[in-house]
Amino acid sequence: MKVPFLDLRAQYAAIRDEIAAALDEVFESQQFILGPQVAAFEKEIAAYLGVPYALGVSSGSDALLLALMALDIQPGDEVITTPYTFFATIGAIARLRARPVFVDIDPATYNMNASHVKAVVTDKTRAILPVHLFGQCADMDPILEAAQERGLPVIEDAAQAIGAMYKGRSAGSMGAVGCFSFFPSKNLGGAGDGGLATTNDAGLYEKMKTLRVHGAGARYDHDLVGGNFRLDALQAAVLRVKLKHLPEWQDARIRNARFYDDRFTEAPGIQPPAVAPGNVMTYNQYVVRVPQRDRVLERLQAADIGCAVYYPVPHHLAGCFRYLGHGPGDMPESEQAAKETLALPIYAELTAEQKDYIADTLIASVAACA
Repeated sequence: MKVPFLDLRAQYAAIRDEIAAALDEVFESQQFILGPQVAAFEKEIAAYLGVPYALGVSSGSDALLLALMALDIQPGDEVITTPYTFFATIGAIARLRARPVFVDIDPATYNMNASHVKAVVTDKTRAILPVHLFGQCADMDPILEAAQERGLPVIEDAAQAIGAMYKGRSAGSMGAVGCFSFFPSKNLGGAGDGGLATTNDAGLYEKMKTLRVHGAGARYDHDLVGGNFRLDALQAAVLRVKLKHLPEWQDARIRNARFYDDRFTEAPGIQPPAVAPGNVMTYNQYVVRVPQRDRVLERLQAADIGCAVYYPVPHHLAGCFRYLGHGPGDMPESEQAAKETLALPIYAELTAEQKDYIADTLIASVAACA
């Protein structure tokens, strides 16, 4: 049996006619830049997330950059974040010549260890940027408390966590800005790049809205230096269709995760993902820990099971961040996770036969590599 890591064709087949109609509507209107499709999507996604303001942008990476720019992060400022994430989180900080300050992860959830945040706050700290990794929110209460004590904004990197909940609050609704990605592999994925910035602050929303169009408050009237951070109308049309199906897709991912949990909890050598109390995880990835990870990965690939490693190198050890002065052993939990974690197929369209095949093969592979 062959099981892809992600099967977007299966998802598309179920909504092909809806997508075609939505795209036809855009082409008939010939309004490709912002316009009614983007405005309608922003209204619908804001309602889904329970936030007053949502701004469609060009990518999740640009959402992070836009948030940092709107909060006036300057060269030399420190931004507290995690080394165990996709590169865009750290790259956005570095692009503004600010300094990433790393906090190691909680080994159970892979998110920033919130209990360590206060210890790294300095007079140069200007923001805290936790990541809601793999579809699970970071432990936000202590992070928000640490931020409030020093008057710091919190930017939520929720690129992998649309629909995830923390104690009844939605990912992207708790900080100054929430940043989402609509890269095709995400739970809510577009037909290319796209992203979203959310906020509860009307003033911050207006500033990000201006920065999104090169800092122009009115045409050719530039009070700020922004960028071209607009979400395409075609992407908004696709996302509006997919948003209607997102709750059922999320439910299916959670059911698939429960199936895996049941199979792996008693399996020697396999550690399923842990969901913290009060969290609703949406499983952008289903990540297990296994010994001899690379050998297990080879066996799964040989069995035609798609899988992936998130992430093989924590960013405190990345070559481009050598100037920060970190070395092996500085972030031990992130380094250990990088050696042991393995993501399995989790998408909604998995069949019962495919899930059985994945589970059986992983259990046998871990046993064979022990």
